[in-house]
Amino acid sequence: MASWVRAVVEAIHSSRAQAVIYLAGGASQALGWLLSVPGASGTVLEVVVPYSMASMAQLLGKMPLQFTSKQAAEDMALAAFNRALKLSGPGLQVMGVGFTGSLASSRPKHGEHRFYVSTRTQNCLRTSHVTLSKGLRSREEEDKVSSYFLLKAIADGCKVPATIQSDVQEPELPKESVEQFDEDQELQQVIDGQVCMKVYHFSDSMDKNFNRKIILPGSFNPLHDGHLRLLEVASSMCDDGLPCFEISAINADKPPLSIAEIKRRVEQFRKDAGKNVIISNQPYFYKKAELFPGSAFVIGADTAARLVNPKYYGGDYNRMLEILLECKNTGTTFLVGGRNIEGVFKVLEDLDIPVELREMFISIPEEKFRMDISSTDIRKKQGP
Repeated sequence: MASWVRAVVEAIHSSRAQAVIYLAGGASQALGWLLSVPGASGTVLEVVVPYSMASMAQLLGKMPLQFTSKQAAEDMALAAFNRALKLSGPGLQVMGVGFTGSLASSRPKHGEHRFYVSTRTQNCLRTSHVTLSKGLRSREEEDKVSSYFLLKAIADGCKVPATIQSDVQEPELPKESVEQFDEDQELQQVIDGQVCMKVYHFSDSMDKNFNRKIILPGSFNPLHDGHLRLLEVASSMCDDGLPCFEISAINADKPPLSIAEIKRRVEQFRKDAGKNVIISNQPYFYKKAELFPGSAFVIGADTAARLVNPKYYGGDYNRMLEILLECKNTGTTFLVGGRNIEGVFKVLEDLDIPVELREMFISIPEEKFRMDISSTDIRKKQGP
């Protein structure tokens, strides 16, 4: 590869950003450049080439109206971004990349030779469209030009400088669009299910390397010392994990949280705790396990009791077992702290956990954590 290409790839690999790339119809040489330079495993989470109509429809969950179009590239970038959020290492910047092209082929084309490349990050959607002069280049040469632009788009998403040395002519200069999202728009996208989560990084431990997340889910209305202490103790038991709180904007049996309410609750973590908090749209643990594979969830004994109660699975014991075994297969574990249940303090050892699931559940000893405090009690004391 050219020396300037190698320099750009090295800068991308040094950026602590991770990407999922979906591409069809060109830019294949960019993949070789990205993967042949050391450091690729820290940058490239996944590459998918949905070349057939069926593959593209399955990837996007719909059939595109036009395969080589701005909308298709942006849909691919959004799907890749959501995938990257699930696969990325804790605390790293993530990006979804979509590319779709219609380049020179073995048979003459009636339409234009063109391509679209789109990148999606948490707060930005960038798309470039290039129409190439027909008959000027071979397929391999067009693929190289499109590869340059894909590489430049990834570098821009990683916020590293990159000046590409392509031979595009004046009429071939890219048409670009940029859409920025503010915090309210990002949260609305989570509520609507367009984006699977938004992460607030308030911790000062982001420069460390973590293998997984340690997640304490809850409503945190309000956040109190019991929550903070519970996550602290859980983190001390799993020192390879990034501690995070998680709030689901969607509730199983209540209306979604408003944007204003989500921001009010998040502000508690910014102001008082200095802890990372994730806003998701999954109220159920089996869906959280898909969203955060390999994570350790910190729960109370009351929640653990509900998790293994067939009552919450339509009374079907086998269904409960099937769902939780699927969670187990994603690498999910549960760290269980003691809680007052109907006036009696209970720990994991007091619960009847099915033998097939026992290794998923880890007890937080009472001598390490016991705080008889709840957000409900605090709200009652505060009054209306």
